[in-house]
Amino acid sequence: MSKKRMQEVAKELNVSVKEINNVLSEWGFKKKSNFAYLSEEELNIVYETFQDKVKAEKEKEEKKAEEREKKEEMAVAVKEERKEEREIKEEKKEKKEVKEEKKEKKVEKKIEKKKEEEEIKILTIPEVITVRELADMLDVSPNDIIAKLLKRGILATINQGVDPNVAVEIAEEYGYLAEVKKEEEEKEEIEKEETVSENLQPRPPIVVIMGHVDHGKTTLLDTIRRSNIAAKEKGGITQHIGAYMVETPDGKKITFLDTPGHEAFTSLRARGAKVTDIAVLVVAADDGVMPQTIEAINHAKAFNVPIIVAVNKIDKPNADPMKVRRELSEHGLIPEDWGGDTIFVDVSAKTGQNVDQLLEMILLLADILELKADPTKRAKGTVIESKLDRHRGPVATVIVQEGTLRVGDIFVAGATYGRVRAMFNDRGERLKEAPPSTPVEILGFEDLPDPGDTLVVVESEKKAKQIAEQRREKKEQKVVTGFKLEELFKKIQEGDIKELNVIIKADTIGSLEAIKKSLDELSTEKVNIRVIHGAVGGISENDVMLAKATNAIIIGFNTRPDPKVREVLEREKVDLRLYSVIYQVIDDIKKAMEGLLEPVEREVLLGSAEVRATFKIKGVGTVAGCYVLDGKIVRNAKARLIRDGVVIYDGEIENVRRYKEDVQEVAKGYECGIKLRNFNDIKVGDIIECYEMKLEKPSL
Repeated sequence: MSKKRMQEVAKELNVSVKEINNVLSEWGFKKKSNFAYLSEEELNIVYETFQDKVKAEKEKEEKKAEEREKKEEMAVAVKEERKEEREIKEEKKEKKEVKEEKKEKKVEKKIEKKKEEEEIKILTIPEVITVRELADMLDVSPNDIIAKLLKRGILATINQGVDPNVAVEIAEEYGYLAEVKKEEEEKEEIEKEETVSENLQPRPPIVVIMGHVDHGKTTLLDTIRRSNIAAKEKGGITQHIGAYMVETPDGKKITFLDTPGHEAFTSLRARGAKVTDIAVLVVAADDGVMPQTIEAINHAKAFNVPIIVAVNKIDKPNADPMKVRRELSEHGLIPEDWGGDTIFVDVSAKTGQNVDQLLEMILLLADILELKADPTKRAKGTVIESKLDRHRGPVATVIVQEGTLRVGDIFVAGATYGRVRAMFNDRGERLKEAPPSTPVEILGFEDLPDPGDTLVVVESEKKAKQIAEQRREKKEQKVVTGFKLEELFKKIQEGDIKELNVIIKADTIGSLEAIKKSLDELSTEKVNIRVIHGAVGGISENDVMLAKATNAIIIGFNTRPDPKVREVLEREKVDLRLYSVIYQVIDDIKKAMEGLLEPVEREVLLGSAEVRATFKIKGVGTVAGCYVLDGKIVRNAKARLIRDGVVIYDGEIENVRRYKEDVQEVAKGYECGIKLRNFNDIKVGDIIECYEMKLEKPSL
């Protein structure tokens, strides 16, 4: 008898793992986890104990089946007798009913006429409506609507849009009780089918691969894809469409996101797309846990995505898988062998060793998660990536999450719409339909959708166009803002927030740990402070996207964002707080929680310059020969010197010179000499930032 896992035996015997463990403990065996293997002796004991129970249940079911068959036969005989009796009675009734129906119809017509006269006509007007559409709704001529608009001083053509409030006024003039249908109501209408379905069926898991640079993420993806293609027929050309599906030898399927790393994962989450079910964390056995590994763990935990650890490069002579387990256990990922609940698989992406075991573990975790979807519903999916093809027009990769997407379906995706003209899988093969968890490349979009947009199938092109136009108009008007610390007390009072998410970037591990501990102590019953990510180093784009996705604020302690990151911060409207003293961090958050935030001292960046050379002048000190990268450098303004993302000096500019003359300021693109007050440790490659402080009132 071959070895079997505890979970498989429990399913086979239709009993719980707890019951099996109780039987084994009675025989003197130790308790085992869900994924542990049972020996032959243990299997014999379990089967002998539960076989009688299984036999008894089978006999009961057989008896019930026999009784059902007898009852059904009796029911059929009774039905046939009753049918004959009914047919005779129905013939008599039909003659009477025909006469009665004629009388009732006359009475109903009279009642309906009275109701129409008495009832108020109710009309729902969409936020985006043209003159023609309004005329059709009111059952009047478009010229009448144009005349009504002219009276209000509005000159409009038949296909021009009408302000919804003006449309309501015109409808009321015609005796209608009108109201504007808002975007939220439209969403509710589209998502009516998102109720719990009875036709739920298992679907393949959607997996993202994360980890540190050069730990073998891309190689592992290539190995999984290569082995899958080799197992299929020849002639298929692999297409890079952003995601692909593999099939295991036992016929089960897994969908992988083709872009490795947590950057793509977090950017999709930031736009509201919940695509991934499982995260595979790749850690090199010869390198161990690195900064990006910790970052990946924090990103997955922030979105409650279960993690499977793939310990890669075990074929190398200096590989130490146990070291990886020890280091990851410090970050909350404890292996099953050590009493934890995290699955660890030792693999070699280069040789393909144990890759099949990794796929098996992914499927096993998917079984426990019970991933299900209804293939009969209207299709719903998420846009993974999009591009403008010179020959085919707008093309997007979509992972179907609910229902089945078919060629010819009309859909809305974000602020665009379209009809599925053609669908292709990752091997370039044409598909007629795509069930849940299938990644497909779709042709037929009117415009390019954004990654993270939700694609929903609707019943008509008219409705799709209307929703898309409405969203486009809203998108132009709406400015998406992130969470601000000043709004914290207001949101606590309104009950909108019960947890404050924080990302901390510090200059040293000591500072990071001190801030973390202090913030944990600030948590109250009303609001819990949760540090979702903390690391040493400069503020990166990944930190901004994670803050956007989790509605968090970023705290920078003696660290700075570079100009590119500042642009992303402004674009995504994420709140960044920069500090140099720990008690100020604690004080600001405490005051925000109590609603006592005083006017904010906001930093305004004037410009930055790169040190290209240094000159030591007797009696003066070190002068930095600089090139102004952006903005301007102002004499006597506040300044800081940054080296590798860490603040080395914070003071002010003593003097600025161009050639031999003192100047008040130097603009972008020019060279100059800068002398910092009481500081001489300047090196080539350092960045000098020039800034000023302004007081702003908090908007509570």
